[in-house]
Amino acid sequence: MLLKTFGWSFAVTVVGLAVAGVLWGWQGLAIVGILSILEISLSFDNAVINAGILRKMNAFWQKIFLTFGILIAVFGMRLVFPVVIVAITAKLGPIEAVNLAINDKAHYQELVTAAHPAIAAFGGVFLLMIFLDFLFEERDHKWLAWIEKPMARLGKLETLSVIVALVVLLVSAVTVATDVAHGGGDKTATVLLSGVAGLITYLVVGGISGYFEDKLEDDEDDDDEAEGAAPAKKGNGAVMGLAGKAAFFMFLYLEVIDASFSFDGVIGAFAITNDIFEMALGLGIGAMYIRSLTVFLVRKGTLDDYVYLEHGAHYAIGALAVILLATIKYEIPEVVTGLIGIVLIGLSFWSSVRKNRHETDSGDGAEPKAEVSSGV
Repeated sequence: MLLKTFGWSFAVTVVGLAVAGVLWGWQGLAIVGILSILEISLSFDNAVINAGILRKMNAFWQKIFLTFGILIAVFGMRLVFPVVIVAITAKLGPIEAVNLAINDKAHYQELVTAAHPAIAAFGGVFLLMIFLDFLFEERDHKWLAWIEKPMARLGKLETLSVIVALVVLLVSAVTVATDVAHGGGDKTATVLLSGVAGLITYLVVGGISGYFEDKLEDDEDDDDEAEGAAPAKKGNGAVMGLAGKAAFFMFLYLEVIDASFSFDGVIGAFAITNDIFEMALGLGIGAMYIRSLTVFLVRKGTLDDYVYLEHGAHYAIGALAVILLATIKYEIPEVVTGLIGIVLIGLSFWSSVRKNRHETDSGDGAEPKAEVSSGV
């Protein structure tokens, strides 16, 4: 199981470190290794969130997530995205931006840093919406009941998460965005525009995927009622097609989540190197492990066995969203971001273990669980 799930990650690590050693020597090898660890530590909560979504998808789309999705994650977000940001913000052509990234690394780093307020506002609001929708949703298992029970009652107001996100964005715009250290000057308009773009992206992608998922469930219920009837074949065919649409938009949703998680990693990587190829290689290796860890969690049914893990991951997302918005003005070390996520997930895991032990001792956990299989 371990080798089958993490085999490609191990292989990519060996090849990646070997390439780093050949191209840049021992120093480059060390930089790539550090960046890999940085990405894994910052994105562990990403794997838990991804697993919660990925387990709803069939084997085909799980494979797409691991193949085509990793290409987007490595080459798109870790290599192409910073160059595109520089091209847009500095009003350069694509070739000029690539030439700048390769031949004038210091100036390239300055331009990426100057674009940080827009990046942080977009990613911060997007991740904040994920956290708020989780917090305001009524659920069977409650980790921090003293917070989650009243929040679930408030969540009956359907637009509450949007209102809260807009308030947080407005407060950020009139506080941390008024005097930005990196990029200089007042970035209020930039932060507001980018934050609203992040909110719209979440509502569009998440809304479409949720619509198809709900419609799929309704159609499956209708098929169950018409079990054995001749039209069932047509219904099943429609469900299969609809499942593909639902999975496609879930895949897009996953990629946007991954993009939002990668923002802090890409920006933080500049503290270690301003070479885009070292950055892409190191962060790419880390992203590969996050992908493998996601599938491992699905295959093992970990989220079903340890019911508070998703809670811890979502609280970590909320913390990351606040940190991203705060970094518009303030320097926050990446180790702080990574440790907050690890601590929250660790505490939620321990709470899950204690819950399982209590149910076992009281006999409540005797009922066998359905096996979760990803088919990957």
